[in-house]
Amino acid sequence: MTGVTRGIEEGATETREDGTRVLHYLLRFPQPVENVWAAVATSEGLRGWLAAADVFEPRLGGTVTLRGIGSGRVTAWDVERVAEYAVEGRGRIRFHLEPGRPSGTTIRFTHESAEGEDPGWRQRFERLLAYVEGTP
Repeated sequence: MTGVTRGIEEGATETREDGTRVLHYLLRFPQPVENVWAAVATSEGLRGWLAAADVFEPRLGGTVTLRGIGSGRVTAWDVERVAEYAVEGRGRIRFHLEPGRPSGTTIRFTHESAEGEDPGWRQRFERLLAYVEGTP
């Protein structure tokens, strides 16, 4: 792990043979899974910390359009466990939620992308933590 900040652990970054860059993060929340799920898998929640979801169909194969980020599809969907979005030109982002022990929620986050630039996830996760806590 390269750094820990307020419940955000940045994991190793890997580059696959095909050039795909994979970023890993581990996020820890004191809130229950249903609260965190609402932040990463509903249009209202995504608007609160990432981007307005102009189109959001919460189901496998559903369409998602995140303002300023792009359009794509829901590529994995397991309510209160996995939400994954493939966004054209931005790659695939995956939120895998697990109940914390003894309480709270852990997200295993992965971003697969052909781009080599830093997409600013750490700053976005700071906003996500604040959003879930109910603070601006």
